[in-house]
Amino acid sequence: MVKLMVADQHPIVTKGLELIYANSRDIKIVQTVADGEAIFDALKQYTTDILICEIDLPKLNGISVLRRIKKEHPDLKVIIYSAQQEEVYAISAIKAGADGYVNKSTDLITLKEAVMKVYLGGIYISPKLSKKIALDKNSGKNTYYKKLSIREVEVLKLLSNGKRNKEIAQELEINEKTVSTYRARLMKKLNVTNLIDLVNQSKSLELQSSI
Repeated sequence: MVKLMVADQHPIVTKGLELIYANSRDIKIVQTVADGEAIFDALKQYTTDILICEIDLPKLNGISVLRRIKKEHPDLKVIIYSAQQEEVYAISAIKAGADGYVNKSTDLITLKEAVMKVYLGGIYISPKLSKKIALDKNSGKNTYYKKLSIREVEVLKLLSNGKRNKEIAQELEINEKTVSTYRARLMKKLNVTNLIDLVNQSKSLELQSSI
């Protein structure tokens, strides 16, 4: 039986998954948590095969959770389960150490398939994204997820959520000057000159990736 831990700040997600898998013969949810820091306290108490984790978590975001898990729990498998656009964040999440990325709009059968594939040692991304990556590779297209580094995507996401440089520095455990450097790089790569345009460009790219 696969032992899951679910990290999501929305009770409708955690409680919903608990109900769905309550009588499952294949999957058992051992614990749910509502923020990134709580994951590591729970991992000390519960044997876990796979962590299902949202990107947007209080205290410690999903990408930061991945970085820490790689250091402290290298054998733990992680599936990012998020409403964020897959094309924008999936590749960065995989690069940061995730074993899979499942969008919350996906049906429950697909989520279970992703869990079982990751449990058996595979990496899961949707067939749609796999096909798009192959097409982009063949065409030489410079897509958004190739243009930005993992850390740049992480900083961009926090800026888009209204975080200030100081708050981003604290969450990512880097100094404010480094945040400013990433911010400048993002503006250059996305060809904007101010924060408002940077955030708008980010949202525009997310919208384009869903079309």
